[in-house]
Amino acid sequence: MGDVLPIILLALAGFLVGGVYATWKTARGFSIMLAVAAVMAVVGGIGWMVYG
Repeated sequence: MGDVLPIILLALAGFLVGGVYATWKTARGFSIMLAVAAVMAVVGGIGWMVYG
């Protein structure tokens, strides 16, 4: 599971970025929350690969 989790986190980040793109014009507050979650997933995935 240790090798798969960073890939899952990066895939989740891509999914969340797509949600940000889709909701930016209609729901800015929600899309900002999605962007924060995407950044956290990217940082977690990269951090897991580097330090894990």
